[in-house]
Amino acid sequence: MWSHNLGISPFEALVVILSAIGIYAAFFLLIRTAGQRALASWSTLDKAIVIAFGSVLGRVVLGYTPTLAAGVIALATMLALFRLEAVLRRTKQGSYLSSKPILLMVGEEPLESGLRAARIVEDELYFKLRQAGIRNFAEVALVVLEPTGDVSVLRRGELIEPRLLRRITDRSSIPAEFLLPS
Repeated sequence: MWSHNLGISPFEALVVILSAIGIYAAFFLLIRTAGQRALASWSTLDKAIVIAFGSVLGRVVLGYTPTLAAGVIALATMLALFRLEAVLRRTKQGSYLSSKPILLMVGEEPLESGLRAARIVEDELYFKLRQAGIRNFAEVALVVLEPTGDVSVLRRGELIEPRLLRRITDRSSIPAEFLLPS
């Protein structure tokens, strides 16, 4: 009766839930492996690939004969996992769920180690500097790849509050002249 009214049996509903959990975990691990760069700037090809990922995700989670009930169950499961991840991020151990910000440039010098860790080439860095309205390297204090994939460009002229730089990798390479005294 349940299957007749909703178009999905309890067992099939459980399979949808388990598939949603599995694909969510797989995407999480793949994005973490790819790094913040995967979230940074998307080209037209990147956008097409994301659409293809969505298609794969839908097919995996919903199975061969998707129904409205399966779709609602899958969406509810994904939203519950998203909410659980947000709650876990607020815990002490939650810092393991998010990437650390990566220092890409200090003053006029790009940091090779940061660019390598972020999987960003100098031309992409220069693109982000232009987007931020930077006209010459002398304007730059710091450039940071954020855990969200965004690039923050902090300009010279105002000292930076050290607390704003928490969790940034390679903080020791930031000259004291850029920072407010502690």
